[in-house]
Amino acid sequence: MHNISTLKDQLNTKTLNFVLLSFATGGIYLLMWLYKNQSVITDTTRNPFSNNLYIIWIAVCFGLSSQLQPYIGIGAGEYSDNNSSDGIAILILLLSLAGNVLCIVWAFKAKSALQHYALMEFKFELKMNAFYTFLFSVFYITYCINAMPEALQKHNIIHGSRPLSEERHAE
Repeated sequence: MHNISTLKDQLNTKTLNFVLLSFATGGIYLLMWLYKNQSVITDTTRNPFSNNLYIIWIAVCFGLSSQLQPYIGIGAGEYSDNNSSDGIAILILLLSLAGNVLCIVWAFKAKSALQHYALMEFKFELKMNAFYTFLFSVFYITYCINAMPEALQKHNIIHGSRPLSEERHAE
C-alpha cells in the first residue's frame, strides 16, 4: 500500500512554481510537465485515464496555433488579402480552443482518478471542486495532489479514525 504522500513526493511540484513557470514559458512548461508526469499519476493511481499520445495532441494544438499567429499580423494593404487572414485567425481560434478543451478533459479525468485512488487506497472522499477543475485545470490538479495529505489528516480528525499505518500496527 502506498503512503498518502507518495504521489506528491514523486511529482515534487509546488503549485505556485508550476503556475509561474507555465506563464513565464507561455505554456511550454505545462506541456512538458504533463508529458513527463502523466505516467507517474496513472501508475500511482492505477488508473490509465490518459496516455502520452493525448498530451502530444494537446501540444500539437497549442504549437500550431502559436506558429500560425505571425501570419495574421499582416494587414489588408500589406501583401495579403483579408480573406486568408480571417481564415488563419479562425484556424488559430479553433486550434487554441481544441487545446484548451483537451486540457480541461484531461483535468476532469485526472480528478476522477485521484478521487477513486483516495477512496480505494485510503478510504476517504477527496473533495475536489468541479468549477475550479474547469477554471484552473492542470494547476488545480497539482494543488489537490499537494493537498491530499492534509485532506486525509482532516478526514481522520473529523471522523475520529486513526491513520492507516496505525491500524496496521494495532492488528
